[in-house]
Amino acid sequence: MHKKFSFLVPCLLFLVSYFLFSCNSTFTPKPKGYFRIEFPQHQYQQFNEQGYPYSFEYPTYANIVRDTSFFEAKPENPYWINIDFPQFNARIYISYKEIGPNSFDKLKEDAYKMTFKHSYKATSIDDSAMKTPFGVTGIFFNVGGNAATAKQFFVSDSVKHFLRGALYFDTAPNADSLGIVNQFLQADMMHLINTLRWKAN
Repeated sequence: MHKKFSFLVPCLLFLVSYFLFSCNSTFTPKPKGYFRIEFPQHQYQQFNEQGYPYSFEYPTYANIVRDTSFFEAKPENPYWINIDFPQFNARIYISYKEIGPNSFDKLKEDAYKMTFKHSYKATSIDDSAMKTPFGVTGIFFNVGGNAATAKQFFVSDSVKHFLRGALYFDTAPNADSLGIVNQFLQADMMHLINTLRWKAN
C-alpha cells in the first residue's frame, strides 16, 4: 500500500499544478476570418438593346434583368434594369429618367438625398466628379461603414438623360467582409460609366 500511495502523490500533484496553470493562462481569441473569394477576370460585353435610350458595357459574369419592382415601387419607365452578380449575391440597380423642363436640379438633389439617407450608418460619404471620354458627366459616391450600399453614382447630359446606379448585396451590410467585393465591383461600375453612351431618338 505504501508503494502505491507514493506513486499516486506525484501524479496528483502534477494534475493539480496543470489545472492551476491552465486556469491562470491568458486566453487569446482567434481573429475573425472570412471565406476566401475567387474573383473572375474583368471581361465585358455590350448592352445595347433596341428602344433603350442608353448603351454600355457590363461584365460577362453578370446578368441583366428588367426591373419590374424597384424596392416595392413600380419603375417610372421600362428603362430601369438590374445588373445581377449571382457569384457575389450583389445587384446594381439602374434607374433612368428623362429630364423635363427645369427638372435637372431636382433630379440631382434627389440623387444626393438617396445617398445621404444612409448617413446614419455611414462613417463617411465621399463624392467625386466624373467626366468620361464620351462626354458623360456625373458624381460617384463612396459610402464608408456598414451602410446598405457602399457604391452609388449618377450620370447625365444635363439636357435629356439622367441615369443613377446603386450597388446592393443580398446580405447584412458588413464593411469588413464586403470591402474587397465592393472594390472589385467598383471597377465594373466605373467601366460601365466610362462606356456609357446616350442614344438619339
